Amino acid sequence: MQPYPDTCPCQINPTAETANAALSYQDCCQPYHDAFYNDEVDKADGIKAVTAERLMRSRYSAFVLIKPEYIVKTTVPAQQGLLDFDAIESWAKETDWAGLEIVAHTPKLGKRHAQVEFKAYFKSPEETTSGLAEKIQAHHELSTFVKVKDKTSHDARWYFLDPTVAMTVTQKQPCICGSGEKFKRCCGGYI
Repeated sequence: MQPYPDTCPCQINPTAETANAALSYQDCCQPYHDAFYNDEVDKADGIKAVTAERLMRSRYSAFVLIKPEYIVKTTVPAQQGLLDFDAIESWAKETDWAGLEIVAHTPKLGKRHAQVEFKAYFKSPEETTSGLAEKIQAHHELSTFVKVKDKTSHDARWYFLDPTVAMTVTQKQPCICGSGEKFKRCCGGYI
């Protein structure tokens, strides 16, 4: 078992001009990860992301700490079986993560959607005249999230909508999030 970092990965921002008091992993993303890994999702009502930004931060930390199961389980359920688990795990392992910057959080888009614009920083080798050096680059993304109600408990939970997943859904079919609306009037506008 790998040791956990003192500072939560989602709290590291290499572009911040001033350092805020960063939260530890134990006080930040670990409770979210532990709830999923201990199969306590149904029992963990108090341990769920209350905003799309909070879910995005926990997903970033899951990439850094190589927790592909968490990445899959926090993607909208209709897409989970279509994800390439091995590719997610490989990308997480092969990337030298350097930090996270939240550019913007739009907490309410319509009835159940939100967006988080972020930059996930990573290190990559760069050739210089004196040899190899590490250069920090950014993966800049605008991610969409949907709040889905559980049919039995009526509890709502945020999920990531993955625009890279090839799906065969028409605009007039029921939405993949289970809202009961047509796909085009719900998540279709964001995928």
